[in-house]
Amino acid sequence: MTDSGITMTLAALRALAQAKLKAVGLAADHADAVAETMVAGERDGCASHGIYRLLVAAASVRAGVVVPDARPVVSRPGKALVRVDGGGGFAQLAFAHGLPVLVEAARTHGIAALALNHVVHFAALWPEVEALAEQGLVALAVTPSHAWVAPAGGTKPVFGTNPIAFGWPRPGQAPFVFDFATSVVARGEIELHRRAGLPVPEDWGYDAEGAPTTDAKAVLDGAMRTFGGHKGSALAAMVELLAGPLIGDMTSRESLARDGGRGGSPIGGELIVAIDPAGFLGEETAAHLARAEAMFAAIEAQGARLPSARRYAARARSLAEGVVVPAALHAEIMAIGGAA
Repeated sequence: MTDSGITMTLAALRALAQAKLKAVGLAADHADAVAETMVAGERDGCASHGIYRLLVAAASVRAGVVVPDARPVVSRPGKALVRVDGGGGFAQLAFAHGLPVLVEAARTHGIAALALNHVVHFAALWPEVEALAEQGLVALAVTPSHAWVAPAGGTKPVFGTNPIAFGWPRPGQAPFVFDFATSVVARGEIELHRRAGLPVPEDWGYDAEGAPTTDAKAVLDGAMRTFGGHKGSALAAMVELLAGPLIGDMTSRESLARDGGRGGSPIGGELIVAIDPAGFLGEETAAHLARAEAMFAAIEAQGARLPSARRYAARARSLAEGVVVPAALHAEIMAIGGAA
């Protein structure tokens, strides 16, 4: 234990997360899959999507938002289309069932899409696109959430935080990956400010009356803003359409209505597109991937940082040194379902 928290190995953190998820009634295979994404977030220095999310996931299970033993069902509505009905469970296990089918479809047809339906989301999307990029595929993933974000020019929530994630394979090294919310900041960042009693920047959101505010709780009770004004607003609308009506699932407003005040994680769908570069390029694949590497080199040569570089650096440290969980957060986790 240190002044700022408790140092844990990733293995110990994983075991704790699995035990606590099972303690609130989550089936073992769901608990294992969900815990892995929390550990990945903590490992990569993403505190807002790390072990803090254990509190969020446990609350969703207790509130009855999640079907704790849901059985994902995979189907093929088209040759290059894969659908997984998550049955109301967390998205992680549904994705695990769909991943090998999506990879096979993308390699067979050059491009394929996976729709995750009837799932509950609480995590970042980069683990999905990174998993695909590690298999040599280009990947794009989008999902709505709850209606927490106002459109540009408005002050009332319509959109979710609506993240967009992208992965690009890089021969011999970790993939190029980015994952960002179309809101000005991830909702978890505002919650972490609230928990710490810290103000937020005034341009992060509005209170319930539509006035700008620096009070984190007021923003959580009011509306967040999109990033980049009308540009982020348009992208948020795109995400709503692609991972909502296009795949027969809910918009962020519908997700929040379905929650019915229980305070659970977003309910709905996710769309993932996977592209096999070789499907377009054939024997020229290596040459064109090398051209992509030249672009990355030109970025880094002038001192600019590639997206995900900071995560990979944090990953290397965490694998060697473990991670530090704030003492107060650790105490809250330990209280879930009794001591582990």
